[in-house]
Amino acid sequence: MYSLIVHGRRSLDLHKWRNLRVSVQNAFSFSSSFSSYAASARDGRKEQVFTFCYLVDSLGLTATLAESISKKASFRDKGNPDSVLRLLRSYGFTDSQISSIVTNYPRLLLLDAEKCLGPKLQVIKSMEGASSSGQLIETISKVPKLLGMKGDKTITRYYDIVKETMESGKSSKFEKLCHSLPRGMQQNKIRNVSVLRELGVPQRLLSPLLVSDHKLVCGDGKFKETLKKVIDMGYDPTSSQFVQALGAVRWLSDKEIQEKVNVYEKLGFSVKDVWEMFLKYPISLRFSEDNVTQTFKILKTCGLVEEEILSVFKKFPQCIGYSRLKIYNFLKTCFGLGFNINQFAMMVKRFPPCLNMSAERVKKRTKLLVKKKNKLMLRKMKWSLNAVASFPQVLGVSMEKRIVPRCNVMKALMLKGLLGDRESILPDKESVLLCTDEEFLDSLLDAEKYLVPKLNSQQSKGASAPELSEIVLKVPKILRKEGDKTISR
Repeated sequence: MYSLIVHGRRSLDLHKWRNLRVSVQNAFSFSSSFSSYAASARDGRKEQVFTFCYLVDSLGLTATLAESISKKASFRDKGNPDSVLRLLRSYGFTDSQISSIVTNYPRLLLLDAEKCLGPKLQVIKSMEGASSSGQLIETISKVPKLLGMKGDKTITRYYDIVKETMESGKSSKFEKLCHSLPRGMQQNKIRNVSVLRELGVPQRLLSPLLVSDHKLVCGDGKFKETLKKVIDMGYDPTSSQFVQALGAVRWLSDKEIQEKVNVYEKLGFSVKDVWEMFLKYPISLRFSEDNVTQTFKILKTCGLVEEEILSVFKKFPQCIGYSRLKIYNFLKTCFGLGFNINQFAMMVKRFPPCLNMSAERVKKRTKLLVKKKNKLMLRKMKWSLNAVASFPQVLGVSMEKRIVPRCNVMKALMLKGLLGDRESILPDKESVLLCTDEEFLDSLLDAEKYLVPKLNSQQSKGASAPELSEIVLKVPKILRKEGDKTISR
């Protein structure tokens, strides 16, 4: 544990498929599990699609956000969700606030508006008085899980906690609040949360702690002990990792933490490597020895050598907690799309989060990019499977916000014969989808400055300087709003 603290303190300054030994047939020995999983997934698919459409149409959410929410809470008709929205609007919540509430607490749409939500809001309103609806709206908007609690006493108790903490934050009288409160669970929770706020922990991380039944911020002695240990280990209070570390360290003794370090050292990690992983993802402190070694062996079976697995773990320690089924599911998806074992290994090494992607997401993006007859991209723009494997980050970007809009821009340029000429200094097809909007637009503006004089002097390839300028001027609007509309020329 001492070695960890030493490395943690030093870290404060730093805040600023080869040699495959099994056959493909063996890799798919879990096919029966996949089949049963697929069957159950199909059962809920209709509800997810309906929920997705409802969220986009009724709340104006983006497709990406609506897709994410539909996986957490789905329904088959709009009767109850409509009632929930009407109820919230009747209390003065704006559509923007409602969208934020649903995003943070999707299951709110599943609660009965008349029998569940209505009485709870009425209890809170009676506490505040008829003239204080603004406080109710502000508090619920920031901590919507209050409405998911059971029992009037529980709701009023936690509402008071949230309200008092929010008020103390506004008045900056944290110390006065801490020392004025008597002992007790509720008072200890407010006191401890106020201490965290003093250290710089942002409100977005404190709100969930206020309404949680978790004992993370309860008690006195244990909280102080855990807090001191996390600070000594070098975590940044402004980061989400700080709160995660509080939860991970609270239940571990110094001896147990050292045992975790020993597990990673046996696999070839240095103490410094282990500490850097803990800083990135504190929950990795809680992984069992079986969990760590099993993931290591699975990736080795899938074609990665030991040095590559160590690199993947250090780059993205979250993947250590992935189940065997999840990893083999991604492997099966890749094979089904035509990737070979070496390409699979390349994808994992370059972008470890791909191991956690759904089969649907991987298939949708891969097929769009490599499809022979593609409405969004011409033949020259088509990616190869090897290109996707070389730039697997493309599987993680948004279809509606990046892939479709940028392909539309590039198609417009291609139709004028302006893509593929390396002298044109236009971005190549691989970097088109991975650079930021600002970098993408800058590259097109640079290309415009270079090409306009050339096009004025020789009207070649069917394009003119005005046409190019018009396309470039449209880019910001396309990237912002009109990703589903192709530029036609």
